[in-house]
Amino acid sequence: MISEAAPRKPQDWQAPLASRAHAEDAVELRRLEDKVAGEERISAEEALFLHEHADLLTLGRMADLVRARKHPAPVVTYIVDRNLNPTNVCITDCGFCAFYRRPGDPEAYVLSREEIFQKVQETVDLGGQQLLMQGGHHPHIHSDWWCELIQDIAQRWPINCHALSAPELDHFSMVEKRPVEDVIADLKQAGLGSVPGAGAEMLVERVRKIIAPKKTTTDRWLDVHRKVHEAGLRSSATMMFGNVETSAERVEHLDRLRCLQDETGGFTAYACWNTQPDGVPEEHLYPEKTTPAVYLRVQALSRIYLDNFDNVQTSYVTQGMKMSQVSLRYGANDFGGTMLEENVVSAAGCFNLESIQRIERLIEAAGFTPRQRNSWYGIVDPRHEGVTGPSCREEAAR
Repeated sequence: MISEAAPRKPQDWQAPLASRAHAEDAVELRRLEDKVAGEERISAEEALFLHEHADLLTLGRMADLVRARKHPAPVVTYIVDRNLNPTNVCITDCGFCAFYRRPGDPEAYVLSREEIFQKVQETVDLGGQQLLMQGGHHPHIHSDWWCELIQDIAQRWPINCHALSAPELDHFSMVEKRPVEDVIADLKQAGLGSVPGAGAEMLVERVRKIIAPKKTTTDRWLDVHRKVHEAGLRSSATMMFGNVETSAERVEHLDRLRCLQDETGGFTAYACWNTQPDGVPEEHLYPEKTTPAVYLRVQALSRIYLDNFDNVQTSYVTQGMKMSQVSLRYGANDFGGTMLEENVVSAAGCFNLESIQRIERLIEAAGFTPRQRNSWYGIVDPRHEGVTGPSCREEAAR
């Protein structure tokens, strides 16, 4: 664990300015910038120094350098997808979630197969490549229900089910009293193509015990993704920051991800976003939402530190389109999904869903070429010339 001399609450932190940098700090910043430019890996202690002492433009310059090195062609990808939540029933009671409902709540729901299939058809008709499906921790819906749903979708439509977070998979394992490897194997056989990185929040136990005490532990979240990768599936990774964590704990989260990626190589991408405290059950306990500048800082640092991740995805649903456009120069090379439907963060007051045309216009205005991708970051855009990358889960696992 990285220590801070005097841990602070996130809302007490003050961003450094280049004009106020001490001489010793300036020397160290130049050294670290040279180190990153030389493709050397920075340590967790060095990452914390950057977080605390680098001005935003310096971080952006370093992150953009890493992005350009990993993606020399000026291409920014995105995926046509739908965020489909078959149920909003959950028993983990996370205080930052405005979407879930307890069993028996008047607003609790479970979608019928007919409703789900209608949404899938709409997505396919619009050229959708992916269904992002999650449903919380329902006490009575188990993995067999999901296996049947995924199999039904796979048999009817050529669309990938990017479904079920690590905490959900762990929930199935516990309530069904069987190894999570068996749960994953059944879902893979049914047609599961990849796993989202949701439920990570902050991979630091001190933080998790405060914001999500009933949810999967840090080690278990990581181990479920390890088992997903060992099964030949790929997954993504996330961070939700700006609640009760310290700067050092942000770096600790990144370090846990980097270590697992060193071990398995199974993460396709990383995305981060700040906590959206408006309208959540425990809103009174959370600090004010962090600023756009802090979002850019954390994303840039993530791009620099996660040197073994090929892709960094911006979060326009939480940050808005203009800020996500700016983030393309702070390490992001992917605009995320069109999310033809989104329920979780919009329940907390975010309504930033946009059209394919506007996404492409903003990418082009930032100086990049937009290209559609699939769940495994293979290019599926007919305008693309050259290497396309993996087209299915089997190719992605090679």
